[in-house]
Amino acid sequence: MSVPKSHQDSTNGPATTRKLAARRRREIVAVLLFSGGPIFESSIPLSVFGIDRQDAGVPRYRLLVCAGEDGPLRTTGGLQLSAPYGLDALARAGTVVVPAWRSITQPPPAAALDALRRAHEEGARLVGLCTGAFVLAAAGLLDGRPATTHWMYAPTLAKRYPSVHVDPRELFVDDGDILTSAGTAAGIDLCLHVVRNDHGTEAAGALARRLVVPPRRGSGAETGGHPRHLDRSLPEEMGADPLAEVVAWALEHLHEQFDVETLAARAYMSRRTFDRRFRSLTGSAPLQWLITQRVLQAQRLLETSDYSVDEVAGRCGFRSPVALRGHFRRQLGSSPAAYRAAYRVRRPDGNADDEAGPGGIGPGGTEPGARTGAHGGGHGDPGVHGGAPAGTGGGHPDGTGGDHGVLHSAGPYAPRDLRDAARAHRDSRHDGMEPGKPESDAWGPRVPGQRGRG
Repeated sequence: MSVPKSHQDSTNGPATTRKLAARRRREIVAVLLFSGGPIFESSIPLSVFGIDRQDAGVPRYRLLVCAGEDGPLRTTGGLQLSAPYGLDALARAGTVVVPAWRSITQPPPAAALDALRRAHEEGARLVGLCTGAFVLAAAGLLDGRPATTHWMYAPTLAKRYPSVHVDPRELFVDDGDILTSAGTAAGIDLCLHVVRNDHGTEAAGALARRLVVPPRRGSGAETGGHPRHLDRSLPEEMGADPLAEVVAWALEHLHEQFDVETLAARAYMSRRTFDRRFRSLTGSAPLQWLITQRVLQAQRLLETSDYSVDEVAGRCGFRSPVALRGHFRRQLGSSPAAYRAAYRVRRPDGNADDEAGPGGIGPGGTEPGARTGAHGGGHGDPGVHGGAPAGTGGGHPDGTGGDHGVLHSAGPYAPRDLRDAARAHRDSRHDGMEPGKPESDAWGPRVPGQRGRG
């Protein structure tokens, strides 16, 4: 796959590619290691870029393993590493990879941050795997850019660096000269993407075969219907704040119909003050957080119970099943019935979903109400929904409804048909969320030619 490496976007900020300095070489990849870093993430770029696999059709890179601080470096299990190069070796690299950072609460060494800024100024491509995004953010290199990291740490990244457009739903984000990935295995996806950009699909495919991993993960069809990940994570600092009690109450009463005004009243704050305080603590608007928690609760009930979709909607505080379907699709990329069917297919002890019979989601089926150009869909891809009118895509006057996704990115929204679309528009207003834009249900990495998700 060939994608542009230079892109300009007024919303997400510039993604420009500077001319590589004469002393740097495109085929040289430097991996920056720190003490306390997890060994799995650290080993990914070493395996991808450090082994000669030319016999398998994979072009060779030259690897420089660099210590980001004085050694010896300790890693998972008490292992001790000795990197052959220091920070000065970064001056020769055309690509610099930061596999992970030992603690999201600690600042990275100033000398390492200076070296990364210098590499960026001289045209090097920077790659942050998992919590490596925190290092790039600390260097100021993610300001105004889209980025991702492990979903557990995404709220903290968004809070600590509010100018970074954090989207925890992405496997990886390619913003031209700076790339970031989600946790653990997503680092393999991003490294394969780098090889694909440099040497083409055949080289990346050959490398994937050697690593015994899929050459490309992305949409549900490509991943066998694996769901996205949602969680109840909040920044570590949240536990000591008085608002933690309000958050705990909300999580215990998701089955009730309440809104952000109710939470603000429990915190003895005005709505505007509560919104500002909640956002400063979590990096997310309380409205979007609340909707995400309701969808997460629905996800769990669909996995563990036999409640109908209508019953699930009621037990998660949604005012109607249509509102649940809209928000569920926005967050997870599929309908509740499709999610349940795919989940039970993956579990041998699961039972067939009563809503996924003829015409439902399943092998050779499509979702009821879906408009598709071809029937049959292998594992049961929901297909392309047609005829859904565009929503406003906006938020409330105080700005609380316009957050992108969980943190900064809007997502897909496609009501089941025109009749339900009108109801969804009405019910979503009651649930405190304006409908967003209809777009592809595919969930996958963001590349420069695919900058926005809403």
